Amino acid sequence: MEWLRAAGPMVRSSAALPLGVMLGVAVVDALTGPEYNLLPVYAAGPAIAAGRGSIRNVVTMGGVAALLCLLFAAHADRFGALRMYVALAAIAYVTLAAVYAAWIRLKTERRLVDVQEVARTLEDVLFVPLPPVLGPVRIGASYVSASRATRVGGDLYKAVPSPYGVRLVIADVQGKGLGTIRCAAVVLAAFREAGPEYEDLTEVGRRIESALKRSTDGKRFVTGILAQISPDGQLLAFNQGHPAPLLRTADGGIRFLEPDEPVPPFGLTGLAGSGNVLDSVTRLALQPGDRLLLYTDGLSEARDRDGRFYPVAERAGPLLDEGSPEEALRRVRADVAAFTGAVPDDDSALILVEFAPGAVP
Repeated sequence: MEWLRAAGPMVRSSAALPLGVMLGVAVVDALTGPEYNLLPVYAAGPAIAAGRGSIRNVVTMGGVAALLCLLFAAHADRFGALRMYVALAAIAYVTLAAVYAAWIRLKTERRLVDVQEVARTLEDVLFVPLPPVLGPVRIGASYVSASRATRVGGDLYKAVPSPYGVRLVIADVQGKGLGTIRCAAVVLAAFREAGPEYEDLTEVGRRIESALKRSTDGKRFVTGILAQISPDGQLLAFNQGHPAPLLRTADGGIRFLEPDEPVPPFGLTGLAGSGNVLDSVTRLALQPGDRLLLYTDGLSEARDRDGRFYPVAERAGPLLDEGSPEEALRRVRADVAAFTGAVPDDDSALILVEFAPGAVP
């Protein structure tokens, strides 16, 4: 019954509006005199209570409406008249309808709370907070869901240590709904299992591909990047149809790391007709202080009111140079909000990693 305790302040305040409306009707009824027939209007009280109050609150407002109807019928010397009984019948009918409406609303609210609890549990499973320091890198991560009901979606990220360096994944599952969350869970589980074990980074990609074929309906694909940063700063970036990461070097240079050759997303590599399609890996030597921004298309495809895409390199790149990675990502989020002037319409995941060989985990 957590949902009832959480809704307590709203339930306690839900009587104010219907009572205020009925008292307003009473004032008008008293001022206009007995020639006007306002008795049925008191039914507005229970009708309004159905919008926010409990069933008990609705019944109480119906009782108050009936009492006011009787009092003002007696005041107008209409007690026992047909008009009074018609008004009481109208109040009773509206109260019964309001009870039913409140019951349906409360069922929907309970279902929504259950969905939100499931979403929070999924978020705890899918998005375990990343440590600020992992091996030779400092890490910041940020996730924003476009859904108002849940805090998770089809975007995902993870970083794990391995004997070969820190390994990272960021990915975006095509589509919406619970199927995307399930697909994201499959990708994360495969990465958590294979990432620390296999020496060859492309083998980790193959394991993710295999897990998708085994555990999903085969109707979704996943764009993603696998990356590895070794203790000496050697970067391997393996891109499968994903937006290219942005590199901000310690000397102020900003550029995208485009893949050596295009690779289909996870789930579509069989269409390429080549068993070696997973072997395209971009290699780069990082210098201390270099920062790499991995992101999903919720960032690169954010639009302003004129329909222009967010210019990642021009606007986000200069914001990555100061403070901790977490602080830099907060600046990027604020800049995206200022650029779009609206709430996000797509999920967005960000990881910012800084090569810092002197960092202490």
